Amino acid sequence: MTAALTPCAGKCSTVFGDSVCRGCRRFSHEVIHWNRYSLEEQKLIWQRLDSQLDQILLPLVQIRDEQALDEFLRSQQVRLLENASQGRKIYHALRICQRNPACHERAGLSVASEHVQKTWQLFEQRIYSLAVASFELAWLRAAQFGETAAETSL
Repeated sequence: MTAALTPCAGKCSTVFGDSVCRGCRRFSHEVIHWNRYSLEEQKLIWQRLDSQLDQILLPLVQIRDEQALDEFLRSQQVRLLENASQGRKIYHALRICQRNPACHERAGLSVASEHVQKTWQLFEQRIYSLAVASFELAWLRAAQFGETAAETSL
């Protein structure tokens, strides 16, 4: 039996009070309630996270060889959802390569080995900023909805 897929990146910061996890970029309540969510709710979260990865990574890192990328991810035993975005694939390959620069040639990405670390740092800054902005927008929308609902009930 295979464990369920989760966006967890193994470095959760919500336990330290962050509203957005610095590892997987889920909102704190999504981390806490992940196992209680329906498959449809989880799918919506995956879609938001993949959309953010696409938004940040696709302009930053090109795929040199898609077949090599897919093979590299399989060889590294990276588990992905069937409909994982290009950004998610790049994310996993880049994450592995920034830890082990020697594997960069096999990853199928267009990043030179001497730029992998800098690219990863730039990605982490941008993706976390985007995730926090997404959280703040969701929070503001929820607050406005609450005000509207309260006004309607008066």
